[in-house]
Amino acid sequence: MAEASDRTGALYQNLVDAGCGKTLIRQFMALAEEGKEAEALPLLKRHRRALLDCCHAEQKKLDCLDYLVYQIEKQANKT
Repeated sequence: MAEASDRTGALYQNLVDAGCGKTLIRQFMALAEEGKEAEALPLLKRHRRALLDCCHAEQKKLDCLDYLVYQIEKQANKT
């Protein structure tokens, strides 16, 4: 019984560490307790997609900032 508890705790902590919200964690844990982890995969994939979208949005901001810095440095070197 301790192994199941350890596994549940590790699973829960992994979801928290992955930035999953309380609702997603509750949904996933309920399915996992029923042995339906495969059915919960779409929940994880949707969260992963959201995280990746955030990364892409932040990368776009970095690219814009890098371009601005490049343009300013290029102009400064001309003078």
